[in-house]
Amino acid sequence: MKILVADDDPQILRALRITLGAYDYTVVTADDGAAAIRKTVDEHPDLLVLDLGMPKLDGIEVIEGLRGWSQVPILVVSGRLDSADKVRALDAGADDYVTKPFSTEELLARIRALTRRVPSSAGTPEISFADVSVDLPAKQVSRVSDRQSIRLTPTEWRLLEVLLENPNRLVTQQTLLTKVWGPHHSRDTGYLRLYVGQLRKKLEPDPSQPKHILTEAGMGYRFVPEPA
Repeated sequence: MKILVADDDPQILRALRITLGAYDYTVVTADDGAAAIRKTVDEHPDLLVLDLGMPKLDGIEVIEGLRGWSQVPILVVSGRLDSADKVRALDAGADDYVTKPFSTEELLARIRALTRRVPSSAGTPEISFADVSVDLPAKQVSRVSDRQSIRLTPTEWRLLEVLLENPNRLVTQQTLLTKVWGPHHSRDTGYLRLYVGQLRKKLEPDPSQPKHILTEAGMGYRFVPEPA
């Protein structure tokens, strides 16, 4: 698997080249935003690890430029701690975000999650997790153990559908609110918390300790089919 690492810090580029190479990843590097776009075109990486603060083009501009034509998974690795920067990157099209400094184990886990082959609504009509089976074309949810139907409201269904379309990826609050309730409700986070809580009560084995519909504090939610 080929990973493109884009960062203007030569020490980080060297460290990630050595670390990821030790785990049998092929690593290509870029030291500015423009080079990141060029090498994505030329090298066809399976994943892009991207810093936000780079010369020529910053990380947000790189994401916006790539998302016009490429769906390569993008993992942002940045020292910026402000949640607004994270949300901007995710809304621009990044798939996940890790804050520097980070552990090797965390980075590898995020890479595995983004590159794992997980059924999606585009290619698989039925998705299963925990004791739940979701039939996407029929818009039906049932328990695997007793085949009992689980009734979802139209809003709960749409929220679940958006999460299932993005397995292992962080979906921002604004994205969920806009897709489920429309652009005029992009700040109604209270609605979102309420409906996520209802989904957990109906689908999670233990709603108080969810394993599949996870909260990313201040940013959004993540659907994890197979928790670590």
